[in-house]
Amino acid sequence: MISVLNKFYNKIINIFNNKTEVKKYCCICHSNVSEFSCYRGGWKAQPILMSILDIVGSDVDNFSCPLCGSHDRERHLYLYLEKLEIVNKLAGAKILHFAPEKRLSKIINEFKPLNYVKADLFPTELDIEKIDMTNIPYESETFDFVIANHVLEHIPDDFKALSELIRVLKSGGIVILQTPFSSKLKSTFEDSGIDNDLLRLQVYGQEDHVRLYGLDIFDRFTSVGFVADLKHHESTLSDIDPIYYGVNAQEPLFLFRKKSCVG
Repeated sequence: MISVLNKFYNKIINIFNNKTEVKKYCCICHSNVSEFSCYRGGWKAQPILMSILDIVGSDVDNFSCPLCGSHDRERHLYLYLEKLEIVNKLAGAKILHFAPEKRLSKIINEFKPLNYVKADLFPTELDIEKIDMTNIPYESETFDFVIANHVLEHIPDDFKALSELIRVLKSGGIVILQTPFSSKLKSTFEDSGIDNDLLRLQVYGQEDHVRLYGLDIFDRFTSVGFVADLKHHESTLSDIDPIYYGVNAQEPLFLFRKKSCVG
């Protein structure tokens, strides 16, 4: 009888240990977690077109940290910025951050930038300025860094937005332009007939997206004068296990620079 109880006890302990086994790590809150939370049921629940087009963007299976709430795209961006030592250049810099992620914003503030403008068309916090990316109320050559992490896919006139971003960026400045894209599409897809939430969800992957970028993404972004400085996970973050850190290894860092003025 005792041996049977011991076996039962050991079985319960093993089940508990397996459930609480640490499998992932959040680089934002520096915590070990058993799993990251998925987004809307993960990849298996996404619109079929997203799988057919092999969309590169958020890791919807490892989306948010159950402890701090950080999303995979801000964890990935932070890893890139840290590895490239860009975070060390934030001190004393002027930064414009669209749709600022709460956790990433806190980290940026810790580096004590000279001026950190958090912007959104629909602000949710008092310290976020109401700013339309297609009409930025700042003088030309104001900012050293501009961050727009998964924002451009929401903006109807992205060319006008890109023109404004390069205008307010200083010569030699850096802009981060993360956005979902498909390597299966030769050119970016956007259509005025996709005009309701259900259609946008099925075609673009989210109800408030207005386009899906294709392989012409670099031509579109550099058409206003930006110079591409693309970074890939496999080379830049070769020591970072994407499964352990809960990030999408297929997502590159869309880093662009504004040419320095000569003379």
